[in-house]
Amino acid sequence: MLHQPGWFYTILEVEKDVMDSVFYTLKEQGKDVFLDPSEEILNKYVINSREPIIITRLTTEAPTQKIHNVVTPTLEKMLVDIFCDQTLFATYQGAELKRIYQAAFEKYNMSRVKMMRYASRRNKKSELEEFIKVALKKRQ
Repeated sequence: MLHQPGWFYTILEVEKDVMDSVFYTLKEQGKDVFLDPSEEILNKYVINSREPIIITRLTTEAPTQKIHNVVTPTLEKMLVDIFCDQTLFATYQGAELKRIYQAAFEKYNMSRVKMMRYASRRNKKSELEEFIKVALKKRQ
């Protein structure tokens, strides 16, 4: 990225049936936690929170990996999520999104098949394919 975001947050993606349980457990621990916040909630409350934790639903069959017994997203998943959820990842849109994709494709060996399969699960496959074609045009 050329511009660094001014605030940070933690995103916990969990299965739909445990979202409420995770939310209330973290709330009881005194955490600033937000359950699938709308754009209005993000702009009014999350941005002003000191260490916000955002709980969202994990898309089924999302590409994840286990690192030291902790399930984490793959780069392919993160790139698709940033592209698909323009509200949650507003900081990373526009020219920044293009830069992120260009750097990722230049520096890392990624699976386009994995990326497109996940984009398909999020109903954004054709839009993402077109974006990648445009974003990487000068690079190829």
